[in-house]
Amino acid sequence: MSQKVEWKEKKISLASAIIVGAVLAVIGGIIGANWNNIFGKYGPYLGLADTSQNVNWSSLNEVYNKLASSYNGEINNSDVIEGAKKGLTDALGDKYTVYMDAEETEEFYNDLHGEVGAGIGVEMGERDGYVRILRTLPDNPAREAGMLAGDIFYKVDGEEVYTMTSEEISKRLRGEPGTEVKVMVARDGEEKEFTLIREEINNVSAYVDYKDSTAIVTVTRFDDDTGKMVQDIASEFAGKGINKVILDLRGNGGGYVNAAVDLLSLWIDGDVVVQQKSLKMSDSTMKTTRGKAILDGMKTVVLVNGSTASASEITAGALQDYKKATVIGEQTYGKGVVQNLFTLSDGTTLKVTTADWHTPLDRSINGEGITPDEIVKRSYDDINNMRDPQMDRALQL
Repeated sequence: MSQKVEWKEKKISLASAIIVGAVLAVIGGIIGANWNNIFGKYGPYLGLADTSQNVNWSSLNEVYNKLASSYNGEINNSDVIEGAKKGLTDALGDKYTVYMDAEETEEFYNDLHGEVGAGIGVEMGERDGYVRILRTLPDNPAREAGMLAGDIFYKVDGEEVYTMTSEEISKRLRGEPGTEVKVMVARDGEEKEFTLIREEINNVSAYVDYKDSTAIVTVTRFDDDTGKMVQDIASEFAGKGINKVILDLRGNGGGYVNAAVDLLSLWIDGDVVVQQKSLKMSDSTMKTTRGKAILDGMKTVVLVNGSTASASEITAGALQDYKKATVIGEQTYGKGVVQNLFTLSDGTTLKVTTADWHTPLDRSINGEGITPDEIVKRSYDDINNMRDPQMDRALQL
């Protein structure tokens, strides 16, 4: 027989309620007055980031007021605000965290999806403190005009560009199809000028060539559909009698990490392929999809060089850690940072470094890069004379 439980109402006197309320008010006041210190001390243990810091902008206002009252010229407030946004991100000292205005945002997404428009057909990158041509693309204006790998960009349409970034130079090289651009380069201490007509550039993110029973898969960047493209390519290997794959990541500056994870799913079945470590956010890992590793056990060689960066380094590092491939070439670039894109209310974009990447075996990529299993150099002279000792070695293995 069940026993009936008698519930009794618990009463609190008015005096007790007043005392409790007063104590809570005092505690709340103490916490509020010391919130920054408390948050800074205990916030990280709770997995929280402190976004409540008060910044004193009075000195910035003082600069603006002085300019407004004394500058001998017109001040465009929109330009001043844009400049302040860029200055704010530049002051962090992280070359990967940048503010992009509306035009730069559009160009960034076009680059990411290979929509480069009309240009001269070169791959470029920083070498020895200068932006150089790394490779001229076949059937494009630069190669036809005689520009060579190793050439240093000096002027574009009469404007000196040798102190600019590759992104800034690339912007000046692009334009409407059929328009003219004059490019001066430095080669072996001499200036050489070329007059080029811009053409539409065909820039797919992945393609395959076959040499006997070897498939040579070249991935130029990690677009949102690159992983699916390579999976489709790999699905044809069995019918072609392929027993070896060369994955060419040379010159691949990265892109979407998810695309790299999709590609790695061909070799690695459901395991961690990259670790993300952050000071402000929780650490995390990314795993490949199970059931897609149709190339697991396939003899694989990965080609890398000094322009292999970001998502490409994640790919090479994971295949190396799991001993799924032999990595051949030169030390990679060492861009191992997670970047989040924040679209602002006015359509501009913040690209912010939020974490560092580590390989599955906890090797840091940022500033270190991936060291090949076998170092094989390829000089500018090799490139210009169509020699490829790195590919030759990969075919030999």
